[in-house]
Amino acid sequence: MVNVRERRSTPTGAEREARKVFRQAEAKAALTDYAKAQKAFHENRERLKAERLAREAKAAGRTKTD
Repeated sequence: MVNVRERRSTPTGAEREARKVFRQAEAKAALTDYAKAQKAFHENRERLKAERLAREAKAAGRTKTD
């Protein structure tokens, strides 16, 4: 059986660069996912707020005419 420590070597310059690029791409994707989630959250909140205000206005109109 091969010892893991024996196989592990110092990464080459190309490997370090590849990891760096890969990490940057993952970070960018994570931020993109976060931005999408935030946008969906805010749009949903605004929709719910508009529905609530419409219900409140309708309820206020009923009490004034009664």
